[in-house]
Amino acid sequence: MNRREFLQPKRLANLAAPVLGVVDELETPVSSSDPVLLRFARQAMATTFEVVLPFDTPSAGDIAQAALDEIDRLEAQLTVYRDTSEVSRLNAKAAFHPVHVEKNLFDLLVLADKLQRETEGAFDISVGALIKTWGFHRREGRVPTPEERAAVRERIGMQHIRLDADRQTVFFQRQGIEINLGSIGKGFAIDCAAQLLLPSSHRGRGAGGEGGAPASFLIHGGHSSILARGNESPTSRGWTIGITDPERPQCRRALLHLCNRAMATSAVTYQHIEHEGKKLGHLLDPRTAWPADGILSATVTAPTAAEADALATAFFILGVEKARAYCVSHPDIGAALIAADAPQQVFVMGRATDEVEILR
Repeated sequence: MNRREFLQPKRLANLAAPVLGVVDELETPVSSSDPVLLRFARQAMATTFEVVLPFDTPSAGDIAQAALDEIDRLEAQLTVYRDTSEVSRLNAKAAFHPVHVEKNLFDLLVLADKLQRETEGAFDISVGALIKTWGFHRREGRVPTPEERAAVRERIGMQHIRLDADRQTVFFQRQGIEINLGSIGKGFAIDCAAQLLLPSSHRGRGAGGEGGAPASFLIHGGHSSILARGNESPTSRGWTIGITDPERPQCRRALLHLCNRAMATSAVTYQHIEHEGKKLGHLLDPRTAWPADGILSATVTAPTAAEADALATAFFILGVEKARAYCVSHPDIGAALIAADAPQQVFVMGRATDEVEILR
């Protein structure tokens, strides 16, 4: 589920960096007080990932190379667009017998199962067959018949997937189940890449030298999934990110000040199909097998990018009030939602009340 390009990092979006390979790019300051940043970009997961570091970061190129290599490695493991990936092999075999998977994938599935239960099924990774039924896996959207939708609903549900922690195996208890990690995989990859930049990471120290881990950095995937550590500059309040208007993407509705946290946005600004004179977005409600409506955009802040990714999808489906209730019961989560019936208002809730600045 593609959310790329919905967010525009303030100042970071002012320069178009090359995206093939790892590119060392020095950003031209907007003013003398703006920070000078190094940007390293690479194509992965059908979008552009960037590692943004302060200009004086020791061995910045090596550090960014390691982080982007990790994202490449995880794409090869998690994608459903390569038959050789671990997830593709899991989808092919897990309905016949339990399949042992790598620990990082098992841990991700455990997190996805937890979030599925907490969001009343609004977030569910067992939607591979549903995405294919609507044609969104190839960006060739089509409206399935009522019979097709009824049939595919029988092939959705984390309750049909057995996770055996002792054996680290996965078993599909129903034929036709398919996992698709599009709504959490990008954030998970960012989290794993970020670990390599932290002082506690052996590989991070190896890249930057002992004590060479950057004090601050930002990693984003297509601007819609972002993790930030430290501050953009000595005088800034974290990293400042613009939240755009879903109906006018060239305009900002709010600023998000992100520090030692992650964020993600779900929106249907660019991907939709026409049906009976109405636009249907690509974000599908697993419970109804029909595109979610009512929300124009859902931005979520969370401790990890994986959580932010998943909950942005869930909140887009759940709507304002259920998203607010989730934030009340999960104090580390924040959100800023724009609803279709009140497009001029930004509903800010939870932790985001301390992070979001509405632009008037």
